[in-house]
Amino acid sequence: MIEDIETIDEFLARRSSDVEEAVREAAAAEIMPRFRQLGAHEIDQKSGPHDLVTDADRKAERYLTGVLTATLPGSVVVGEEAVHADPATYEAIQGSAPVWIVDPVDGTRQFVHGDPGFCTLVALARDGVVLASWTYAPARDEFAVAIRGRGAFLDGVRLRSGSPVPGRDLDIAHSHPDYTTDEQKHALLGLRAEGVVPRPCGSAGLEYLAVARGELDAVAFSWEAAWDHAAGLLLVEEAGGAHLTLTGEPFRVTGGNALPFTAARDEATARRVVALLSA
Repeated sequence: MIEDIETIDEFLARRSSDVEEAVREAAAAEIMPRFRQLGAHEIDQKSGPHDLVTDADRKAERYLTGVLTATLPGSVVVGEEAVHADPATYEAIQGSAPVWIVDPVDGTRQFVHGDPGFCTLVALARDGVVLASWTYAPARDEFAVAIRGRGAFLDGVRLRSGSPVPGRDLDIAHSHPDYTTDEQKHALLGLRAEGVVPRPCGSAGLEYLAVARGELDAVAFSWEAAWDHAAGLLLVEEAGGAHLTLTGEPFRVTGGNALPFTAARDEATARRVVALLSA
């Protein structure tokens, strides 16, 4: 059992590459062989026609659950598909044990449609603090890693989000209004402002990566599911960006956030987006 944060730091220093290898292996074994090869029997709906799950999601999550908990004894997994089957498993995020937060296929809709804009997301957290994250886009052969206090890297090259060019319109990806509450929908309408170019988001993980790379100025999301956000938020932080909720506080993976929230290339942009969402 991992006993303290120092020991987890040592684990990350020694075993981060093992986690990366596990993510790559899960994608190679369970995801990519099904990319553009899915049969109708391998695709199901969860809450509706826009909320899809495939055999790739389920099998990749099972693969990662076994490998990750063996790699870090005493750890637990909160995975999107396991939580769908048993919502009580989400409570592990609130516990003191190290927790792997897993989205086996982030962007399942894109995956089903044969679009390469999907990724696998893994984050390691403890006591509500995200300590490390791994973002893998296998169809694009891109792998990003972030470790708290040690930076963010894409294929070994350090990521720096930078700041938007002064005077240029902000590019912002956001939750689709159809999947929000009336209050959140009103908040997102604030992005239809002069000097802003908003668009609906794709894979959350890849949108976060775009912010960390400085290719997208900000995201604005209206849901809290930790598997969609934990990995990307750390990636943005370690690249020099910031994230804020409507109350001006950083997003908490343990929940209870004022929504929508934003992650942006720098703190000034995050505050500007929050002001737009609060208007």
